[in-house]
Amino acid sequence: MQKQRPRCPRPPGEPRWVAMFRGSGGDTWTVGAQSPYREPVLYAVGDMTRTLRARGDEVTVALWGPENGAWRLFGTPSATTRAPAPEPSAPPAPPEPARLAERMTDRRHQVLLAGLDRAGLYDLGPQDAEAVRVLAERLDEPTVRRVAHWLAAAGGRP
Repeated sequence: MQKQRPRCPRPPGEPRWVAMFRGSGGDTWTVGAQSPYREPVLYAVGDMTRTLRARGDEVTVALWGPENGAWRLFGTPSATTRAPAPEPSAPPAPPEPARLAERMTDRRHQVLLAGLDRAGLYDLGPQDAEAVRVLAERLDEPTVRRVAHWLAAAGGRP
C-alpha cells in the first residue's frame, strides 16, 4: 500500500507568492518565503532547497501564488528527494595552479546555478546537478555568463 503525501494547505491571508516547505520529519507545512513578487520567492526556494539537501534532509516544496485575485497552487514536486551521500574525505591540498582552476570552476558553477534560479528551475535533481557540473568544467567564463543570461531572459529577468 502506497503512503499518500499530505496535501499542502493554502496559506492564510491575501494572495501573494508563498513557498511552503515540508521536511522529512512530519506532515507539517511551514512558510519558507513570501513576497508580493515571484522572483524573490523562487530565489529563496533555490537557496533553502540546496541548504536542506546539503544537510542530507528530504524536502518537498509547494509554490502558491495569486491568479485573478485568488490563490493558486503553482507546483508541488511529484516526489520527495534526498541529497546524495557525501563523498569520501578530500585529498591533501592541491598545488596552487590546480586551486585556481578549481576556484574558477566553482565560480562558473555558481553563475550557472544563479541563471537556473532566475529561470525558475530551483529544484534540481542529481542528474541536473551533474549536468551543471559538467558544463562548469567544460565551458569558459564568457560562455557560461552568456548561457546564464539566456536562462535569466527565459525566466523573464534579462
